[in-house]
Amino acid sequence: MRQIFLDTETTGFNANQEQNPDRMVEIGCVELVNRKLTGKNLHFYLNPERDSDEGALRVHGLTTAFLSDKPKFSAIVKELLNFVAGAEIIIHNAPFDISFLDAELARAGHPPFKRHIGSVTDTLVMAKEMFPGKRNSLDALCDRLEVDNSGRTLHGALLDAELLADVYINMTRGQDALLMEAGSPSEGGIKIVQIDLSSFELPVVAANVLELAAHDDVLVQIDKSSGGKTLWRKQA
Repeated sequence: MRQIFLDTETTGFNANQEQNPDRMVEIGCVELVNRKLTGKNLHFYLNPERDSDEGALRVHGLTTAFLSDKPKFSAIVKELLNFVAGAEIIIHNAPFDISFLDAELARAGHPPFKRHIGSVTDTLVMAKEMFPGKRNSLDALCDRLEVDNSGRTLHGALLDAELLADVYINMTRGQDALLMEAGSPSEGGIKIVQIDLSSFELPVVAANVLELAAHDDVLVQIDKSSGGKTLWRKQA
């Protein structure tokens, strides 16, 4: 199973505005195969051909001067698409990054991003289901799941993709119990553990005299608290 953790940095927050749309300034991709980091990553700084908004610049710190000699998206698009081809792409707040990827792909004459990959998993959606009502930013998840993000003073696409990989592994670590050696039966690509329970005889342990007395005492106290309205007294 090949998974790619992807993150982008941008000049702003709107890839589809008619006048001077925001562009990507950085892409970071981290590869995971069979839940193991391979060390095979992809990283680009990009010339967006425009300035970053003040708010976005405070987030990533990539100035126009720094990006002026970096390649344009059209120069790296084939390498990017070859790297992600057929993989499950894992992104935190996927609609945001995909909107920028789709806009850049359209300018370069390519189909939308999802046409090149296997599937997309949004870890923000996962986090909201696992931790409802809590903050679920990447930093918040790092703190909650004890992922070291002490080196993250500014947002960087490659660093954030690496942190996201650690967060995802922690969020899904219970799935390790489902992984079996090759050749085991599987459903939907997940290895299934099959255990024959017919040989197991479960012991029946009876309560002793002291435990029975303690249990009766608890029932008496509950009955008193309810004013004698407990169901077991009525049925008796």
